[in-house]
Amino acid sequence: MFPIPKSVLTPNTYDYESSPLVKPTGFREYDARWLLEKEINLMGIQALGMGLGTLIKEMGVKPEIVTGHDFRSYSASVKMALVSGLMAAGCKVHDIGLCITPMAYFAQFDLDVPCVAMVTASHNDNGWTGVKMGANRPLTFGPVEMTRLKEIVLGAKFNLSPGSYVFVENFPDRYIADVTNRPKLKRRLKVVAACGNGTAGAFAPRVLEAIGCDVVQLDCDLDHTFPRYNPNTEDMKMLHAMRDAVLVNNADVALGFDGDGDRCGVVDNEGEEIFADKVGVMLARDMSSLHKNATFVVDVKSTGLFLTDPVLKANGVKVDYWKTGHSYIKRRVNELGALAGFEKSGHFFFNKPFGRGYDDGMIFALAVCDMMDRNPDKSMADLRKALPKTWGSPTMAPHCADETKYGIVDSVVKHFEAMKKDGLRFCGQPIRDLVTVNGVRVTVEDGTWGLVRASSNKPELVVVVESPVSDARMREMFEAVDAVLKTYPDVGEYNQTI
Repeated sequence: MFPIPKSVLTPNTYDYESSPLVKPTGFREYDARWLLEKEINLMGIQALGMGLGTLIKEMGVKPEIVTGHDFRSYSASVKMALVSGLMAAGCKVHDIGLCITPMAYFAQFDLDVPCVAMVTASHNDNGWTGVKMGANRPLTFGPVEMTRLKEIVLGAKFNLSPGSYVFVENFPDRYIADVTNRPKLKRRLKVVAACGNGTAGAFAPRVLEAIGCDVVQLDCDLDHTFPRYNPNTEDMKMLHAMRDAVLVNNADVALGFDGDGDRCGVVDNEGEEIFADKVGVMLARDMSSLHKNATFVVDVKSTGLFLTDPVLKANGVKVDYWKTGHSYIKRRVNELGALAGFEKSGHFFFNKPFGRGYDDGMIFALAVCDMMDRNPDKSMADLRKALPKTWGSPTMAPHCADETKYGIVDSVVKHFEAMKKDGLRFCGQPIRDLVTVNGVRVTVEDGTWGLVRASSNKPELVVVVESPVSDARMREMFEAVDAVLKTYPDVGEYNQTI
């Protein structure tokens, strides 16, 4: 029998090398992430693979699975430990090697394989590892599946039988051929491709060049130490590097990809960082001009312009605000038959005819290029300036332990619900609306709003604020939200603030 995983083990001991270490908090809402060696060891990863294979069979899904890994120094080792567990649980494993996450999702369709397990910690700092999983393409696991997986793994309740393994050679070429099988751009665009030395650096320049872009490479050499900054499209260090490259090279746009290539960030030709939710409004304008009365799904962190923009209203657009998280938005896009889904973090989900329903930073980058191609007399800055003006913050994350963050958010939700019920003012005004599908988004009378939610993949809370009135009102909202959070001793320092 395989031993029951332990939540804590001391490294460099016999127990550490002979027992699976799996910290329970690593099973998150829609994927799994741990600090390697501190919260999970390779034997724990093997247990995860056995648990995933057991769950796949329990769900009645054919036990065949695609797996790949990102460029972190330890990801290949983590993947092979996962593969050994999957094979022990009777799965046929199709290994596509080093890749970005969208390639693994694409492989489910291209290889006709129902399940996926991509080894990546996405945009998390070095030291983190994780797995994005699914058993019903194009969807990935949500809370129900992750809770059941956690039960199986932590209880060592494995259903084991012999499996098999096949390595798929040169699979990235098949993906690149698929996404670039389209007409070239009519407009010659000079594009900065920024990859933060992450996995996308091996592929993004090739994709953009194939559609006719003049590509300026920025940090595209693979380097798992991430020497300049973490490849995170919400990190202001990365966005500022993109800004500088655009201005120095007189480029039309900068497109920045996160560590596993399923997200993309944008800086325009004037060096202005356009947060992904605003780019979403721009793309919704463009796409809804081709497809009237379209439905779009956006996360609760996103700008209020999706509801108020006059162009979207004129095009008959319907907008659904939903829970933050790639699995949540992906599932909602599929349920509603939406044309696309947008997240402020830079995850974009395109349904037919643009994509297959999963998040793909490369397809998003192509959509931005196509939007510019359809507006040959306008720069990216012109398209940005055409939006109604709002003042918004980046995503800000105060530290909060995984064990306490959900309880604190529940308490904050109740706090605002009580304020609204009692007719109390917040940030100097009556509360107009509360959205509580994912944390709480509180909107006051003048349309200024603030969001507090628990991060789904790190020991953090998430705070976002926006105002259609002024920068000063946006900052007042942040101060008001922060004042509430400061009443909780377990809420720590922010990773960045306005």
